[in-house]
Amino acid sequence: MSQSQRGSIFGSIVGILVCGVAGGFAAWMIVSALGIDGGVTGALVAAVMGMIVATALFAGGSWLLRSVGWLR
Repeated sequence: MSQSQRGSIFGSIVGILVCGVAGGFAAWMIVSALGIDGGVTGALVAAVMGMIVATALFAGGSWLLRSVGWLR
């Protein structure tokens, strides 16, 4: 594996972790604001919302970094 591939994999892992944490925090805030925390419904809504937010952040960040030329 070349050095650029290792850096790319490391960057992706860091991006996934950052977006996952942000998605989890956003989901927690959404579920708390809706008042459905503490139950199965709240957990399901939080899981879905967290995945949606994390995926959107990762896709948007990847697009932004590619558009400014930091990623290929």
